[in-house]
Amino acid sequence: MCAKLEKQETDKITYEGLLQGNRDWVAATLQEDPAFFDRLSAGQAPPVLWIGCSDSRVPANQITNTMPGDIFVHRNIANVVTHTDMNLLSVLDYSVNVLKVKHIIVCGHYGCGGVNAALGDKQVGLIDNWLRNIKDVIRLHEREMQTIKDPQKRSNRLVELNAIEGAANVMSTSIVQNAWASGQELSVHAWVYSLESGLITDLKVSASGPDDISPVFKMQAHK
Repeated sequence: MCAKLEKQETDKITYEGLLQGNRDWVAATLQEDPAFFDRLSAGQAPPVLWIGCSDSRVPANQITNTMPGDIFVHRNIANVVTHTDMNLLSVLDYSVNVLKVKHIIVCGHYGCGGVNAALGDKQVGLIDNWLRNIKDVIRLHEREMQTIKDPQKRSNRLVELNAIEGAANVMSTSIVQNAWASGQELSVHAWVYSLESGLITDLKVSASGPDDISPVFKMQAHK
C-alpha cells in the first residue's frame, strides 16, 4: 500500500507540475516576505560549503533547515572527494577564496547506493570507474572492514569511512592549506545522514588548521 501511494505521489511530479510548483513557491514566499528575492538577488555569502551525495533524498537545505543562500552545494555520486576532480576543485576554490566560507562539510548518508555498489563485484557501467575511489577506501581500512560480517553494518561503516576520507582529502588540498596559511578561518568536517531517522551525526572528524592533518600531506604555503 505504501509503495503504491509513493508511486502516486511521484506520478504527480510532471514537467508542467514543476513549473507550477515554482510559481506556487514564489507566491507563498513573497506573501511571507515581499523583499526575499530582492535580498537573494543582491549576492551570496554562504558560510558553508556542503559536499554531499546526489541522492534525491538528501537535499542539503531541507535536512539542515536552512534557506536559499545559506549553503554552497556540490553533489556527486556517493559524495566522493578526489584530487583529480576539476569540478569539485573549482567549487572548493571558489567557495574558499571568493565566498570565504567558514565550514566545509563532507556528508555521506546511510543506505548509499554508490557505497553499496562499491562493496560488491558486479559491473554497473561507467560509474564503476568512479566507484573505484570508494574501493580504495575499503582497501585503506581493509582490516577493520574484514571484521564486520553483518552486511548492513559493513555498508554503514563504509559510508562513515568514505565521508571521513573525503574530509581528509579536502583538508590536504593546496586550496585549504593556503587558506589556513593566510590566517583564514576555515574548518572541515565529516558528517553522515540517516534516511531512516532524518538525523545528522557528526563523525567527530574535523580540522581547523594544518596541525590537524597528517604530516605527509602538509605543504609549504604558497607565496
